[in-house]
Amino acid sequence: MSFISVFDVLGPNMIGPSSSHTAGACAIAHLAQKMKSGSLKEVSFTLYGSFAKTYQGHGTDRALLGGIMGFAADDIRIRDSFDIAEKRGIVYRFIPDEKETDVHPNTVDIRMTDESGAQMTVRGESLGGGKVRIVRINQVQVDFTGEYNAVIIIQKDRPGVAAHITRALSDRGVNIAFMRLFREAKGEKAYTIVESDDRLPEDIKETLLENPNVQDVMLIQK
Repeated sequence: MSFISVFDVLGPNMIGPSSSHTAGACAIAHLAQKMKSGSLKEVSFTLYGSFAKTYQGHGTDRALLGGIMGFAADDIRIRDSFDIAEKRGIVYRFIPDEKETDVHPNTVDIRMTDESGAQMTVRGESLGGGKVRIVRINQVQVDFTGEYNAVIIIQKDRPGVAAHITRALSDRGVNIAFMRLFREAKGEKAYTIVESDDRLPEDIKETLLENPNVQDVMLIQK
């Protein structure tokens, strides 16, 4: 027997007409901006499926832009996200792609560029009811929802890295809910995503970077 929560029936608190096209879009971008350490200077949103067809009418564009600036789905500043982005000097554009069809109907690729010129691309899917899933980071297939606190470790796929990660987290008393490895190919770049019920210590990044095979660490706190 399954149970339906009040959240599932009523949907999320949000600005905009659609949980999939506004709240979900905002949540994807909000997650994406947490992965970027530098100050955002430029961003492009490539939209697929129904996102590409209705992004202006459903406020998907405003929601994505608001989310990438750190606004939550119920933040009234989303209504003015175009003006706010321009005042912050953020260059943005929306690219509808109706040719690629082998994707979830509500999919967006977010390409972020910071002040140093470093780039990152995140693909997200809006699943309905404000729920989302990140399915790609820089061309590597991943799978996480942002429903937990998470640490994302970019690493070389080498022996001993997983042990280093679990030991570092265990030493800090972090209870691991889920831990998964995603990689381009054996021995190449990999992403380890660790999710926890508890908020992660902010200085865990420095500890994880002590391993020479760890290239970068991103904290995704709720």
